[in-house]
Amino acid sequence: MNYYLLIYHVADEYATRRTPYREEHLRLAKEAHDRGELILGGALADPTDKAILVFCSQDKGIIEEFVRRDPYVINGLVPHWEIRPWTVVIK
Repeated sequence: MNYYLLIYHVADEYATRRTPYREEHLRLAKEAHDRGELILGGALADPTDKAILVFCSQDKGIIEEFVRRDPYVINGLVPHWEIRPWTVVIK
């Protein structure tokens, strides 16, 4: 299995604008977590300009599908995102 960081670069006022989409976003994240794909995730603070989600998967396509379905991305709260392979040396 490979580890990946999904890095969301969030829009201005993301923390207040996400409210209408938060339940659906969290449902999507919980489903990925229940399948063992999403390990952990959350927004960075001070400033709240990015969010990081850690995935463990054989296929980067699983993360790309998560992004395609995420209401934060669909509704412009995440105007830019990137998927980075993460070489984990200590667990």
